[in-house]
Amino acid sequence: MKTKRFFHIVAIIFSSLASMISHGQAKPELSKKAKKGESSMTKPHRQNGSGTASEEASDDPPKKLNPSLMASAELSTPMDFSKIAPIAPQPEDANSRYPWKREIVTTTFWIGENASKNNPVPNHASSWDPHWAQNYGGDDEPIAANRTSEYTPAKFTPGQNPFYVALPYNDVTKGMHKPEASRVIPWFSKDYKEPGKSVCKGRWIAIRHGNKVCYAQWEDAGPFRTDHWEYVFGSERPKPNLNHGAGLDVSPAVRDYLGMNSTDVTDWKFVDFEEVPTGPWARFGDNNTFVQNARKGDQRVAQVTQQSSKAVRPVTLREIVPGT
Repeated sequence: MKTKRFFHIVAIIFSSLASMISHGQAKPELSKKAKKGESSMTKPHRQNGSGTASEEASDDPPKKLNPSLMASAELSTPMDFSKIAPIAPQPEDANSRYPWKREIVTTTFWIGENASKNNPVPNHASSWDPHWAQNYGGDDEPIAANRTSEYTPAKFTPGQNPFYVALPYNDVTKGMHKPEASRVIPWFSKDYKEPGKSVCKGRWIAIRHGNKVCYAQWEDAGPFRTDHWEYVFGSERPKPNLNHGAGLDVSPAVRDYLGMNSTDVTDWKFVDFEEVPTGPWARFGDNNTFVQNARKGDQRVAQVTQQSSKAVRPVTLREIVPGT
């Protein structure tokens, strides 16, 4: 009797031990599965220093993007150049006889630029100056980091105004004015000097981007066309072309002053020189009206001082040319 009771107690003890051992093995397995599930569901994948994927603990769930949705979103929202730079609505200038050309796709070009797919004609020469790059002093600098705070290339002082533009019309062909030039160019009769001498070269225009306005001189014909007087002087829109229908090319100086992208949207209009305020566009260049006028003033000062041997002080430019 005692023997049976002893074996019964031993059996109970072994049964309890077996139960404890089996439960102790099951918990780690369940815990491991839970962690594995948590890792794939709640931990974001990151890149470690070696560039391989690693898992790190995070309180935030992963943000997964669906590539197919991303692709469809990109295709459904193509770039619209007419909305790159919203133009601040402004009334027409009461004292100006030229209207604004509004929301014109505007591209950047530069003196010395080589030919490319979207720039089929190199810019070492202009429509009116076969030695454009040489007269400028070299190739202009398109990279903003290589330009000065005065909007000039850092490597040299330009011999012509760094604020220049191109519009798609040339008033001269084969050494003569085009037949329509005298009829469509508003200032033709006033500025005409001789047959075949352009009355467009050097003309001042205003360019507006956002709330800023820049002034520059018309020094080349383009982009792409040289015959679209209906747009340049009339009410037509620019013709379609490889640069999203661009109707104005501007220099790096204009781009940087206005804070434009290389391709952007601007307003522009012709202005008489009397409307152009002083600014960085008034400082450099043999072709610059401001510089030319200042030199004429300096010459007059020199003539007066040489003729007046009794002068006790030099005559100032301000006394000869009021407002300087």
